[in-house]
Amino acid sequence: MSLKQPVSQVRLTNVAVVRLKAKGKRFEVAAYKNTVLSWREGNQKDLDEVLQITSVFTNVSKGVLANNKDLQAAFGTTDVPVICERILRTGVLQVSDREREYTSGRLFSSIASIVADKCVDAETHRPIPVGVIERSMRDLLCYSVVPGRSAKAQALEVIKALAAHMPIERAQMRLDVEAPVKWGKGVKAGLDNLVVGLVGPEEWGGGFRASYLVEPKNFNAVQEVVAKESRGAGSVTVSSVAVVHDDEDGEL
Repeated sequence: MSLKQPVSQVRLTNVAVVRLKAKGKRFEVAAYKNTVLSWREGNQKDLDEVLQITSVFTNVSKGVLANNKDLQAAFGTTDVPVICERILRTGVLQVSDREREYTSGRLFSSIASIVADKCVDAETHRPIPVGVIERSMRDLLCYSVVPGRSAKAQALEVIKALAAHMPIERAQMRLDVEAPVKWGKGVKAGLDNLVVGLVGPEEWGGGFRASYLVEPKNFNAVQEVVAKESRGAGSVTVSSVAVVHDDEDGEL
């Protein structure tokens, strides 16, 4: 005589559980390991690549599905995909101590890598090795990662915090600006207070062209000035998102 699994139960293995409590009840979804944070950061768009099954559970490990009455009471809908997305977005990812340590370590390294990519030594304008950033995060900041928050958001906070302890600053961007000759002088004048400096000579033959070093925070303002002063006929192209130097004079 064979035993049949109840239709209200679905057995899953090797899953990452995301749990959300609502209206006094527990709801869970079953995701593939290492996909939840990627989905939350926007790197993974396809829900089918994140969820092992598009279902809402009261207990994933036991395979017990939530009923429609409880879903309606807790979420105001019985639309399972919508509820799954809400749980994925706001629920708590359940991980073991070993998994938590591994995930935190990866997130810590990702944050340090982003900081190293975006910043330079404020005195030499040379790149700062990732290892130096990691040691500084540990020794100077005693930094602890925040699970569930994107590495990019945390990296921006780390940059501000490190600036109080070491010579570090956001690397300047290199922007190539073009505009018709008749609007060139207006564009140039409008950019004077927004750019750090000029890279190479300006060109006026057949149109105004120039390359500038710009602080990242001024990027949008540069675009607005070029568009306004050129009557929409100019352009701004990012030549380099982070200009660093490999020696005293050379741009890398």
